[in-house]
Amino acid sequence: MTGIALLIASALLVGLGALGCLLWALSSGQYEDLEGDAQRILIDRPEDQ
Repeated sequence: MTGIALLIASALLVGLGALGCLLWALSSGQYEDLEGDAQRILIDRPEDQ
């Protein structure tokens, strides 16, 4: 039973960490300009840049 309790606790910690990373990404503006990023990948730039 102790092993299962450790697995559940570690799974909860990993899940909370992932949720924290998602909330940080949302609050820091990582998902602000999705359309611009989609268009920017299609722009052909010279090789030297």
